[in-house]
Amino acid sequence: MSVVMESSLSNLFRITGRVSRSISAENVTGEKGRGGMATEGTGANAARELGQKWKVSPSVLIPAHSLYTAADFSGEGAIRHIWATIGGPATMNRSLILRIYWDGSETPAVECPIGDFFAAAIPAYGQISSLAVCLNPRSGMNCYWTMPFRKGFRVTVENRDDADITLYYQIDYTLEKVPDDAGYFHAFWHRTNPLPYAEDYVILPLVRGCGQYVGTYMLWGSNSSGWWGEGEIKFYLDGDGEFPTICGTGTEDYFCGSYDFGVDGDYVPFTSPYSGMPYVSPQFGEYNSQKRFSLYRWHIADPVCFSGDIRVTIQALGWRSGGRYLPLQDDLSSVAYYYLRKPTALPLPLPGRDALELC
Repeated sequence: MSVVMESSLSNLFRITGRVSRSISAENVTGEKGRGGMATEGTGANAARELGQKWKVSPSVLIPAHSLYTAADFSGEGAIRHIWATIGGPATMNRSLILRIYWDGSETPAVECPIGDFFAAAIPAYGQISSLAVCLNPRSGMNCYWTMPFRKGFRVTVENRDDADITLYYQIDYTLEKVPDDAGYFHAFWHRTNPLPYAEDYVILPLVRGCGQYVGTYMLWGSNSSGWWGEGEIKFYLDGDGEFPTICGTGTEDYFCGSYDFGVDGDYVPFTSPYSGMPYVSPQFGEYNSQKRFSLYRWHIADPVCFSGDIRVTIQALGWRSGGRYLPLQDDLSSVAYYYLRKPTALPLPLPGRDALELC
């Protein structure tokens, strides 16, 4: 089988010898020729006059305060696409915790509220049309990060809510030879609320290893009136001390916008292949307090490469009287996406339910 893992318009014509598989509620093992065999499931009543083969098990019901194993596969290959949607109020997005384990590891390389993982933490719809993640009407969450594995993968979803939650999902993957230089996908969620005065927000604490940083998602809650995005992002690489190797020029600049994301006195949501601000909470006025901003930046064309370690921070900075910078104490949460040569424990565990809550 070919060791060329990338799929794009430029190489789709290549017949590589890959084998396609998919795990969903209709085929929980992903086995060949075993899809659509269910005789019981969340669609059984609707299919009662049609029976087997007719959408008997399109989803799973995850009881309150329980853990569901969505996939447990042994083999070599790569996850190509994950689609999911939640039955019930969208506010449950932070009540469902997604975890992904590689090659039999006991610690997850991905641990994240499911909405944040798909760059959609806000419990309201905002179209996302990007290369890595899409959010489509009404709540179709999709990711296209390539996630290689050599021995297998396990995906779990924890329901921390007091109510049962219905989850629809599909994990599409290929069986193929993984090249020696393929890294393992990681996603780390973090939040600080409020950010202490004059402290940098930590997107990614120190991570040791060789790899590349490939994306940032942030949900930015402004606790002050005025413009909030003067702060610089900083990438500390391979032993950097007080000062970083890469330093940005401002928050909106890092997310590939400019001048407060503003046109004619108000914010303009946008979505593009590599960056976007797909959602701005609807409080009237550009500079009102208590607005939330959903932001993503994918380093697909410009990965941040490191050989020994990486740490990523961003400042929360506005303006005060006299044209002076004002350190802000905002509500900041983020997901850092990166690849490492081997599956590695995340730098901090996910906090409890209350620490994730959006008030």
